[in-house]
This record gives sequence, C-alpha cells and structure tokens, in this order.
Amino acid sequence: MLFRDEAVIFVKGGDGGGGTVSFYREANNPWGGPDGGDGGKGGDVWLVASHHLSTLGELGGKVHFRAGSGEPGRSKKCAGKDAEDLVLEVPVGTQVHERDSALLLRDLAADGDRVLVAAGGKGGLGNPHFARATHRTPREATPGERGETRWLRLELKLLADVGLLGLPNAGKSTLLSRLSSAHPKVADYPFTTLEPVLGVVPLPDYRRFVIADLPGLIEGAHKGVGLGDRFLKHVERTRVLLHLVDAAPPEGTPRPVAAYRIVRKELAAYSAELAGRPEVVAATKMDIPEAKRGLQQLRRALGRDRPVIAVSAVTGAGLADLVAELLRHLPARTA
Repeated sequence: MLFRDEAVIFVKGGDGGGGTVSFYREANNPWGGPDGGDGGKGGDVWLVASHHLSTLGELGGKVHFRAGSGEPGRSKKCAGKDAEDLVLEVPVGTQVHERDSALLLRDLAADGDRVLVAAGGKGGLGNPHFARATHRTPREATPGERGETRWLRLELKLLADVGLLGLPNAGKSTLLSRLSSAHPKVADYPFTTLEPVLGVVPLPDYRRFVIADLPGLIEGAHKGVGLGDRFLKHVERTRVLLHLVDAAPPEGTPRPVAAYRIVRKELAAYSAELAGRPEVVAATKMDIPEAKRGLQQLRRALGRDRPVIAVSAVTGAGLADLVAELLRHLPARTA
C-alpha cells in the first residue's frame, strides 16, 4: 500500500426522502382522509479513526463519497426508510480540515475518535401534516432536505513515542530493524527511507514503545528541500527525539558535529516548540574504528549537559543503554 499522508475528498450527506400525498378509501369510511407518509432521513457521513489503518492511501484513491438517500414516504402513513450512514475509516492521527477555510474540524488522535463531516437531510412531510378543519384534503407534501456537502483536506500525522532523526545514512533504518520487528529498507545510499516506518520496541512485562523512522533531513528541509520537509510534521506527534549521528561518515559528507548542527538548525527553523522536545543523542556505527574519533568530537562539542550514547546496530553494542535512556524520558504509562 502506497503511503499517503494527505488527501482531499468531497463528502455529501444523503438527501432526505420526499413526503407523500395519499388518501385512504375504505367502504366503511367514504370520506377517507390524508394518509401520506413522511420521507426517510438521508445518511450521514462520518470519519472514524482506526488503528488498523496506517495510511490515507487506504481510502482507495477515491475523491467523492456520498451517503445514500432516504426513501420516500408511502401510503397508510408509512414513513420511508432512513438511509444508512456512510462511515469512512482513516488512520489514527488524521487531522480533518475544511479545504477552503483550513478550519480544523477534528483531530482524530485516538482509536475510535469520530467526527460528523456531512449531515444527511431530513425527510419531507406527508400530506397529513397539512390537514386542518377547513382543509381536509390537503394535496401538499414537502420534499426531503438536501444533504450537506463539503470539501475536506485530510492530513495524517503519525503517532509515536520516539522520532528518529538524522542526516541520510545516519543508520536510522538499521537501528529500527534491530530494536523492533519493523523491516525498513536498508542500503548504503541516501534516502533509502522514502516514507515513515513505525516499529514497536518490546520491553519486559508486556511493556513497549513506538519508534518512527523518518526520511533523512538535509539543509533547507524546512523550506522544501529534499525529502524531509513533508515528514517533519510527523515528528510533532512524538514525545522524544532520538537524534542519530554517523560517527564515521564517508568522505565528502558532513563531519559528526556539523551533521548534528544541520539537523538541529532544521528543527528550530521548522518549529521552536519541536526543537525544545527532549532529545537523546546517539553516535552510530561504532563498529567502525574511525568512529571513536567522531564520538570524541561530538562529546566535546555537546558537553556534559547533553550526553552522547555510543551504539552499533551491527554488533548490538550500546543498544540496551540507549533503550534505558529513552525510557527515562518517556511517560510512565509507556515504560
């Protein structure tokens, strides 16, 4: 399933069924009387958050969604049947905006959260409603109301406890594959992560936390450069930032201290609040001999107030210390 974190859709509530003009005739009641039924209500359109979905692509690429119309009234004062509601499932973390005004209608941040986005029209009235002492044979009935219509913009912001950050090839995908059961693409070229990947890190006593692997950032990402700009919004949902720095970068790529500062600059330019989140810094690829120098440089630059954890996703060294440090920053309910 192709990952999609934005979608524009049109929704329409069902039209109400029309009221009916009808008169009954019986042998023992020659005068008869009005007996037209009311129309049924049109269906509503709801958006409901489901943890079973992970992308807006599961809307099937459709743009127009319409609920059914109510049935018209029938004779003998039988009301038309109400139409069923149309329920559209979207991933947890979906924000629902009006397309034109950008008004936020609802943030579907928890499984089962729902919002009514287009109400169905009421059913029309049958002719009995218009009967009076001086008007005993009304031939009036009202049509059903039209259902609401609305253009919506859906925006998905992933929910995770920890957000993985770093320049391309900082080792984020490899680390995620070691800590969790996720299987992100791993390769030795930039931008192997083209879409966010969630991984669940299991802990003792059935505890766990969720890590989001995001595409690598480059300079100017907050302005739309590279792949990271459209995914920075996913970091907004995370509680802790796990900043990975390649301690043994290839020639021609930023050194560890410069790499750390590039990512921090992009975070601050995108959101001051985001840049102020708790951060855990890890120097990766410590299985490479040259990484020791990069680790020392990074620790000197950051000082004692911001410790750097040395890890190797290849050998597993330092991973237990890294998980312990992340748990120290996470709420008790996660730990």
